[in-house]
Amino acid sequence: MRTITIFDTIPLMNVVIAPDQRLRIKTKKVIKITSGLVQTTQAMIKLTKTFKDPEGVGLASTQVGLDRSFFVALDDVKPTKKGGKGKFIIVFNPKIISSSKTLKTHFEGCLSIPNYWGEVKRPSTVKVSFQDQTGKTYTKTLRGLMAHVFQHEVDHLNGILFPDLVLQQKGRFFKYKGLDKRGQEIYEEITI
Repeated sequence: MRTITIFDTIPLMNVVIAPDQRLRIKTKKVIKITSGLVQTTQAMIKLTKTFKDPEGVGLASTQVGLDRSFFVALDDVKPTKKGGKGKFIIVFNPKIISSSKTLKTHFEGCLSIPNYWGEVKRPSTVKVSFQDQTGKTYTKTLRGLMAHVFQHEVDHLNGILFPDLVLQQKGRFFKYKGLDKRGQEIYEEITI
């Protein structure tokens, strides 16, 4: 478990690990975006950046034990020209307005379920709406991996974890076993 302390007003922040029941709550709408709430999201971004193997690309409020509807995620999860990742966005009150019928399978993991992975099918394109940290509302069409990450985080806000979908879709689960002699990741298929 990784721990981070950023602001005097923000308590010690940890990633909640399954089977903690706080991961199963359905969050409530954020009515007012306060400076304290924005500071909390900044702490969540810093915490997410501490994860390197695997790298954190998003973190929902429930994953730090909070019950409001918001998450942070990399705006562009593809590498930049300088070799880094894109910047994080802060998303309040996200909604998925519509989804494509075309599905794409991703090898999906979660910071709250360390060392376990699964094949998850999700719509490849989603139309979404959300508010940023200033309260401005956006409507966007997301494709590819960003659409996948957005859906994963919205699931968290509804108390849904990726293994629920793997089981529902009769997909495959894997456990991370470490690195081989060449530094390649080793995964073992498991049944649950």
